Amino acid sequence: MASTSFHGVSAAREYLLEGHPLTRIEALLLFGLPDLTKLISDLRSERFKIHRGTVPFAAAIVRLRGMAEVVPPRDLPIREIMLTEYRVSW
Repeated sequence: MASTSFHGVSAAREYLLEGHPLTRIEALLLFGLPDLTKLISDLRSERFKIHRGTVPFAAAIVRLRGMAEVVPPRDLPIREIMLTEYRVSW
């Protein structure tokens, strides 16, 4: 069965193809996608160029707050924790 048959996977794929960056936590919270690696691998095998970078957890939370209510624990050092983000490049 192809990975694009799942609604969350196809929505995350479309989100990336629209040029939006995506981290694992965003993929999980916004699309219910537990395995972002599989999607990225599929896109690479389709010859899309994927850029990988790092962003602070705080930046991902700011992006998520526009679409979901996210409140990290008070003691969590969100500016020090770095997440990997993926972006499709044309």
